[in-house]
Amino acid sequence: MLCGTAMAAQPALVPLDLARFERTLSRLKGKVVLFDFWATWCEPCREELPKLVQLERKLAARGFVLVTISADEPEQEPAARRFLEQWGARPPAFVKRVADDDAFINAIDARWSGALPALFLYDRQARRVTSFIGESDPADVERAIAKLL
Repeated sequence: MLCGTAMAAQPALVPLDLARFERTLSRLKGKVVLFDFWATWCEPCREELPKLVQLERKLAARGFVLVTISADEPEQEPAARRFLEQWGARPPAFVKRVADDDAFINAIDARWSGALPALFLYDRQARRVTSFIGESDPADVERAIAKLL
């Protein structure tokens, strides 16, 4: 049973398509939201995500929310769940599952190629303020968030 208990503790990865992305953004209106697209196979993502989790802990009381979205394939989901659990990422945690990847990417940000890591920052009115595509300086990300809090 210990194995079953350990599995139950891992965050579930909820499938995310464009409709669920938009519903999540709408539900979080009134908060400053950072969507983090990442994957276990992406080394810069693995370095960045723990820093983002710490940042959320630091700023949550001021209205900041981190939403993680794994771009891992189905067979990599257990590793993605373990990684999120290891760093204490708060739910909900999503996994990108879309029928048309290009349409999804363009709907998020037309300048985004789909490269990881990718961060999209939204203000309290659910408007995208800025995007960080590729490796980002954590201080730049924190400054952008702080301006909105």
